Amino acid sequence: MKIRLVCALVLGSVGLFAQTATGPTVRFNTSLGEIDVLLLSGSAPATVQNFLNYVNKGTFNNSVFHRSVPGFIIQGGGFGFSGGSFRALPADPPVRNEFRTSNSRGTIAMAKLGNNPNSATNQWFFNLADNSGNLNNQNGGFTVFGRVVNGIGNMDRIAATPVYRLNANELTDIPLLNYRSGQTVTDSNVVFVRSITILDETPVPVISAGGIVSAGNFGGFPYAAPGSFIEIYGSNLAGDVSRGWTTSDFVAGAAPTTLENVSVTVNGRPAFVNFVSKTQLNVQLPGDLPTGSAAPIVVTYRNQASAAFSLEMRPFAAGLLAPPSFMVGDKQFVASVHSADGTFVRADSPARPNEILLFYGVGFGPVNPITVPIAGRVVEAAATITAPVEFAFGETNGEVIYAGLAGGLVGVYQFNVRVPADAVGDLALKVSVNGQPIDQNLFIATQPAP
Repeated sequence: MKIRLVCALVLGSVGLFAQTATGPTVRFNTSLGEIDVLLLSGSAPATVQNFLNYVNKGTFNNSVFHRSVPGFIIQGGGFGFSGGSFRALPADPPVRNEFRTSNSRGTIAMAKLGNNPNSATNQWFFNLADNSGNLNNQNGGFTVFGRVVNGIGNMDRIAATPVYRLNANELTDIPLLNYRSGQTVTDSNVVFVRSITILDETPVPVISAGGIVSAGNFGGFPYAAPGSFIEIYGSNLAGDVSRGWTTSDFVAGAAPTTLENVSVTVNGRPAFVNFVSKTQLNVQLPGDLPTGSAAPIVVTYRNQASAAFSLEMRPFAAGLLAPPSFMVGDKQFVASVHSADGTFVRADSPARPNEILLFYGVGFGPVNPITVPIAGRVVEAAATITAPVEFAFGETNGEVIYAGLAGGLVGVYQFNVRVPADAVGDLALKVSVNGQPIDQNLFIATQPAP
């Protein structure tokens, strides 16, 4: 119960996985005409990004359609042709399977190895017919990542090209133009993909002046620490989709560094993207950033990069969870949790003397053991902070029973603190780390034991 409540406040509003988001549109410039494909970034975000990585590197320039099965598929992305010979194109590491959209006519999907759903790299194919009855149901389903929006007749022209067997390996069903069996293959015979270009004009992201602060629910400071969550405000920071990361965005416990085609670098290092929208991004800073100076921050959306804005980096930027919803009058109350039942401490459910409360924070610095990362991974092992921390309820210190990373969360610290026996009424909560008070004026509701 408490983890669910805290996650909602820590990570902000997280919508359902956006399966309807689309874009950009890319144009296949082939020997037999153009084919425009709308990429399905909502239903297959990692696959679309994988495909665009190849496009941006020019990997598919002068590649060929190397396989054609009439009434089924035409396939490319795996081979180039130059100097009278075919060559295998370089492949990046495999992308995870994201089957969500049916393999209907005119869609483009990833090819992969048999009995290995997560083996797709650079090869793709166009569905010439409705292949859903076959391809949706084998090998984890074949990931559709786009659909033809213009030029489907040119797709069919390629499919109508005669097919030949050039060898017993990969080139067993290659479409060739004006070719006779046994002759030497030339450029005029091959069905080329001369280039794949992105048609959408993506605006450059703009970070507002003063638009970078630490997480607002934890104080909203104009500085941060390694592993802190920050908020970036501006315009054109992302596309039409607004969402936070979900479990499907994590790979083996690692948080995403790209979300909906948005990435952020801090001092040249990739940050972990927690939430995206056109005007606001939430990211977690890398845990190994240098401190004592300002770190340049750059937002990139669909290969368009913002101007760099800097944020001061300190060893500590400690803040406790205290969202605006916990403001009462002119007092900002902390969002602490009763350990006994997982509910929040409020005026109608105050803390009692000697009970144990849970507090959550960010920016509290290094932990021990150092092998447990403070950023970018779901915490699966106990790790305590190395700096001393104190919690004073009014003028009396509470007993800090645990101070370290919160299990099951990413980059969030947890503090288990016993309420002093003399705690009465609404008290100022004074917290210090490494001997320095945190930059929050917080209160907590307490009452005498019955």
